[in-house]
Amino acid sequence: MNPDFSKYINGLVPVIIQDNSSHIVLMLGFMNEEAYEQTKREGKVTFYSRSKQRLWTKGETSGNFLLVKEILTDCDNDTLLIKAEPLGPACHTGADTCFNEKNSAFSLAKLEQVIKNRKDNPATTSYTSSLFAKGINKIAQKVGEEAVELVIESKDNDEEKFLNEGADLLFHYLILLQAKGYRLHDIVTVLAQRHK
Repeated sequence: MNPDFSKYINGLVPVIIQDNSSHIVLMLGFMNEEAYEQTKREGKVTFYSRSKQRLWTKGETSGNFLLVKEILTDCDNDTLLIKAEPLGPACHTGADTCFNEKNSAFSLAKLEQVIKNRKDNPATTSYTSSLFAKGINKIAQKVGEEAVELVIESKDNDEEKFLNEGADLLFHYLILLQAKGYRLHDIVTVLAQRHK
């Protein structure tokens, strides 16, 4: 896969960003060869900003990164399709996509965004907000409790209870990550490094 950056003015190729889970088109940007290489190296979509006249990693200020899952070129090698996992809205307006479409497929990234929102904008009726208000010790305790409950259910053959306890553990672990200032992506990065 070798995109031909010489076909367009200023060595830029169009890049279509598609949600890897829902397959909805999120946005269109442009890359030069340097942006392309950085995207491959770092696993986060990096464009060449025509207005800023520099490389621009989507999410560098908002945290709404686009995590690369797959990069494809078209039949003429002059357009890229990047399948990505969005860590929040793709559009600078706050919309899910730059085409103002809803991207309603569930993902752990979206759940993390909801958890972050409950932390940053506490609601008195929110269970998640109440955990953040109680502090790290209570959050860590809940993770421990859910882990024990999952172990107990794993010894039986009740699939529904086992899966529900697994979901509870993962949910509370995501809250713990957020409380510590991390995201699931940070854990995936560690696992990827171990896999090498």
